[in-house]
Amino acid sequence: MMTDPIADMLTRIRNANKARFASVEVPASTMKVNIAKILKQEGYIKNYKVIQDNKQGMLQIFLKYGKKGEPVISEIRRVSKPSRRIYVDKNTIPAVRNGLGLAILTTSRGMMTDKEARQQGIGGEVICTFW
Repeated sequence: MMTDPIADMLTRIRNANKARFASVEVPASTMKVNIAKILKQEGYIKNYKVIQDNKQGMLQIFLKYGKKGEPVISEIRRVSKPSRRIYVDKNTIPAVRNGLGLAILTTSRGMMTDKEARQQGIGGEVICTFW
């Protein structure tokens, strides 16, 4: 039984990145699709697609690499966990690597990056960080 599906998704991306795989598949959910959408918008992955089956479906994520084959994603970190939720207000949203990285938050207005949350002046739960 898996207790943290988001951590499982991030671990699969991290492992596939280190092994230089072109893509990775994870069981789909709305939250995972939203994370993949943000990663595509911010340029951390090439693309993603949801493959429908008779169960919950699979989310296929196409990883992105630099010109020399180095991974675009250097590090992925799960911040808020089921055992310890991390909530921030608009004034304490973390700046990942002095603004070079990305934090993904769930807010009352949906899932968004740390930059969008600062612009809208809202806080939320910090899901994970990328750089």
